[in-house]
This record gives sequence, C-alpha cells and structure tokens, in this order.
Amino acid sequence: METASFNPSSPANLPSFLLLFLAVYLVAYFLVFRSWKSSHLGASCLMSLFHGTPAVVMASHALLTSPRASATSPHSFASPNTAVESTVLDFSMAYFTIDLLHYLIFLPNDFLFIVHHIATLYVFATCRFAVGHGAHGLLLLLILAEATSACQNAWTIAGYRKNDVVLARRVRELLSPPFYLFYTVVRGLAGPVALYDMAAFYGSGAADGAIPRWAWISWLVVIGCAIMLSVLWVLRNWVDWFREKNSSKKSI
Repeated sequence: METASFNPSSPANLPSFLLLFLAVYLVAYFLVFRSWKSSHLGASCLMSLFHGTPAVVMASHALLTSPRASATSPHSFASPNTAVESTVLDFSMAYFTIDLLHYLIFLPNDFLFIVHHIATLYVFATCRFAVGHGAHGLLLLLILAEATSACQNAWTIAGYRKNDVVLARRVRELLSPPFYLFYTVVRGLAGPVALYDMAAFYGSGAADGAIPRWAWISWLVVIGCAIMLSVLWVLRNWVDWFREKNSSKKSI
C-alpha cells in the first residue's frame, strides 16, 4: 500500500505520458482518420478515449488503495498526495497538454475549450507540483468528469459523420437521449454534490496548514465554472434534441 507522501523533486511520469498521447494523436491523425477531411477532429476524440476510461480506472484504483480508504483512516481533502495519485495527475496533465496543443494549432478560435484545458492544467499542476496535497478530492471529480468520456466521444465521432454516413446518423440519434441523461446526472447532480463537500471541508478551515487558501479557493472557482458550463452545454443539447423531435413530428 502506498504511503501518503510528497516529494516535489521526485521523477514524474509526465514526460512518458506526453509521448504516449502524442503518439496516439499522430497515429490517429495519419493512419486511423487519414481519409477524413478534418482528421484532427477524429484524432482528438481517439486520444480522449485513451484518456477518459483509463483515467477513471486509475483514479478509482488510487482512491481505493489509499490509506485513507480504510475505515480507521477517513479520507481528507487536504491529505498529502500519494505516489499513485500523483501518477494519475501526470496522466491527465499529459492528455490535456497534447489536446491543448491540438486546439491551439487547428482550432485557435475555440476559446471555451482552450480556457477549459488551461484551467484544468492549472488545478492539476498546482496540486501536483506546488501544493502536494488535495489530490483525493480532485481525483474524485476527475472520475465524475471522465465517466461520460466513452459515450461522449462515440457520440461526437458519430456527429462528425452524420451527414455523410447513414450509420453514423443512426448511432448519433440512438446515443443522444441516454448520453444526455447520463451526462445530466453525473455533471449536473453528482458533480455539484462533490464540489459542495470540498467547499464545506475547505471552508471549515480543516485544510489550514496543508493547502494554501489561494490554492483551494482557485480550485473551487475553476471547478465550479467548469460544472456550470457543462450544465449549460447539456441543457442546450436537450433543447436542440426536443426541438428536432417536435420538428420531425410536425413533418409527418
């Protein structure tokens, strides 16, 4: 079992993970989606698939094998990061770094995603390298954020080809309602509950001496904004879906 310790000078896995995600992106761009007019879109989705579900598994393993998982040692949102937790942070930082480069090169006007990736990297990097505490809460939120990844990427890829491929359009139509519902429950209900627990913990002063006030306040602001934007995004998709359904009924 990992011991809860923090050594900011210890070798990180970040460079190896950066090379891994760069390789996935390049293989997807030049081989898997080479026939697409916009192969960079498919490459980003495939890379996201390589991050999302593995990140959920890795983060779950890190939390369940932590000393804080035992009944006699309750978790703390201010506990020192374990080596396993730091590895998960490295893994996710590598993904967001490569995907950020993807947006800066191919989609520089997609301001929302660029800001989202920069903000996410800020939270993970400060937790990993500057503070050395608090990964438990961030990994819990990471699990919730990436739980929808596989479904979302399948839905997104189908959406890219829905006007060209009949099967893609059918997959998109089939996936939309359950995906929106799952996304709503995870991002709109579970996410805010987890954020509230963190805010209550930090606001009580329980993290004093372990996590600087500027760090946990900025984390809560970034995470809160991300959750709010996620809720607005899925609400907009629900509205579009109901509008399309009503339109198709009127045309019959």
